[in-house]
Amino acid sequence: MRLVIARCSVDYAGRLTAHLPSAPRLILVKADGSVSIHADDRAYKPLNWMSPPCTLKEGSGDEEGVWTVINKAGEKLIITMEEVLHDSSHELGVDPGLIKDGVEAHLQELLADRIEILGEGYSLIRREYMTAIGPVDILCRDADGKTVAVEIKRRGEIDGVEQLTRYLDLLNRDPHLAPVRGVFAAQEIKPQARVLATDRGIGCTVLDYDAMRGIEDDKLRLF
Repeated sequence: MRLVIARCSVDYAGRLTAHLPSAPRLILVKADGSVSIHADDRAYKPLNWMSPPCTLKEGSGDEEGVWTVINKAGEKLIITMEEVLHDSSHELGVDPGLIKDGVEAHLQELLADRIEILGEGYSLIRREYMTAIGPVDILCRDADGKTVAVEIKRRGEIDGVEQLTRYLDLLNRDPHLAPVRGVFAAQEIKPQARVLATDRGIGCTVLDYDAMRGIEDDKLRLF
């Protein structure tokens, strides 16, 4: 990554035109070819940028101090340097990516250990119950001994309901399991997903990740 702090002006020429008057700014040039211009008051959001694939040409001679960034559509980002205050390059290597707390695998593990969250009398059959089209997150039995298939998401959307519907269609062909009903469980369930699930006879359960881990919230309680 290359970091340049410079007093510069910026012009964008494409479907629209835009101009940033002269001011001190941070310019980031990343290994993927992207170029972004930042101020000191916009958090992470750049003032202007060019996404890859694009090419950066640094001017010379009469054009020295002028950077021209061109993308595949022919749009241009022209950065005119008046004074360079800092210019450094750093090899960051391959990033391992963000490891998020509360990913689906951990939610699945926690729910399997606390299957009673789904209702009194529930018992676990197994996690990752394999089918011909993929594994069902949790297969369990309710208090009446009937089979329940649970699909777990961090964020419950329509595609998750569709996925569970396909599992249910397949599982209900197995006479040893049928009838199988479904539960769609997530930390957050979108209204459209809830409507679709209800229409298909699928139950919805919102998972409180902190409570499942045994962490009390800090909200004041009357009792």
